[in-house]
Formats: sequence, structure tokens, C-alpha cells
Amino acid sequence: MSHKRWIGGFLGWIASQSILGAIAGYVIGSILDMVNEFNGKSVDADETSDWDGDDSRLRQQEGARNSFLFSLMVLASHIIQADGKIMHSEMELVRRLLRQNFGEAAVEQGNEMLLRLFEYRKQKGETAWNAQISEACREMAAHMTQEQRLQLIAFLCEIAKADGCADSNEVQALYTIAVNLSLSADVIDQLLHLGGSNLDDDYAALGITRDATDDEVRKAYKKMALQYHPDRVATLGEDVRAAAEKKFQEINNAKERIFKARKIKS
Repeated sequence: MSHKRWIGGFLGWIASQSILGAIAGYVIGSILDMVNEFNGKSVDADETSDWDGDDSRLRQQEGARNSFLFSLMVLASHIIQADGKIMHSEMELVRRLLRQNFGEAAVEQGNEMLLRLFEYRKQKGETAWNAQISEACREMAAHMTQEQRLQLIAFLCEIAKADGCADSNEVQALYTIAVNLSLSADVIDQLLHLGGSNLDDDYAALGITRDATDDEVRKAYKKMALQYHPDRVATLGEDVRAAAEKKFQEINNAKERIFKARKIKS
């Protein structure tokens, strides 16, 4: 699936959502190159049902992709400010994450979105913003598959630990997001340990301990591999799938180190 922009003007299901739609109107409506490809006309996801065959399917996939990426930016802005301040180093790390996973076009657009999101949060105030984030997550949970939500939270965990360790405020914000996305808070602990430096991290990444049996190790790996398999987010675009492949490789690396330590045959 080809995409001229990192996030296009057609936001799929977000267009009909009260909270995310309002945020998108404020943020994307002011950004150059974010104009709607339909001559400024907003297109709801329901309208695609009138289109023919592959065209309808591709437009629905485009809307789902754009909705996913915009949701990522909204939640990324929340994690960046979880400790009450915006650090230049954190912004640079997010820019690097966008560049590595989505390409150079994502850096400029993503940076502008973050700045507008910070403005929006300031205008709303902390109480209203936090309430909106919780509601926005529930909207995401209603429209994204579990695998898409897991990939979303995986990106957020990368942001939180990009400077070497996740701040306690960031971790608490991640827990709250996970719960409102209808995911287990345990997912956060697993993802924060993924890519760690020792076997304890590897076990924690698979959601088990050193006391687990070989069979439990195999089952834990299989479950996680199925949940984070890149094919399950392929419709969101090649860049999202490529990012998922990196995460999948980290899961496999953790499994291989545990298997080697236990002398388990793959």
C-alpha cells in the first residue's frame, strides 16, 4: 500500500469520534500538507461502503492507518509530558524514533503535531486533558484490533525508555493508557523489559520468571509471538509493519537467549 504522506487528510473512524475528532480538528486542521485529499471534504468511514471493490478496501485501510498514526502522536505527546515538563532530549528521541520507523517525512509532520498537541493540552488544562486521554483511549479500543493496540503501546514504551530508563510518572501514564485501551497492565512491564541486557529482562519480557518450566517458556513465547507478529498490522502500511518486525525480532532474541541458557532445542 502506497502513501504519499505519513499521515494523510483522511482519518477514517476518528472523523466520527467526539474526543479524537475534536483533537484532530485542532491539530491537523492547522498544519500545511495535512489537507484532505477530497478537496477539503470530510469523509466518514461509512461513506466508503458505497465505493467499489478494491477502492473501498484501500480507503478503509488508509483511514485505519491514519487513525492509528494520529492516535500514536496524541498518546506520545501525553507520555512526553508525563513528568510535567517537555525535555529537548525527549523531543529529539521522538524525532529519531519517527525517522527510524517512518522516514524523514514523519519527522516534520510529527514534530508539528506534537507542538500543536502541547498547545491543546495547555488550553484545556490538566484535568480536562487527562479525562480526554482516557476517553480517547476507550475510542481507540473500540475501533482497533488487539494487535494494533499492542503495537501502539509498544511505540509508547519505546518513547518512555528511549533515554535509558522509564520515569515513574511515565510508567504510571503507560499503565493508565493500557487499561483504557482494554489491555493488561502486565503488557507494559513486558515491553519495558524487552531488549534488556540480561536473562532476567528476557524472562520478564515474556511475562514469566526463571522458575517457569520449559513448557511454560515455550507457551509464553508462542503467545507473545502471535500477538506481535508483523503480519497482524500489515494493513497499516509497510513502515508500521517494518517497525513491528523490529519488535518481533527483539521477542525472538529474548526467546533464543532463554532457550540457549536452558539448552532447549528450537
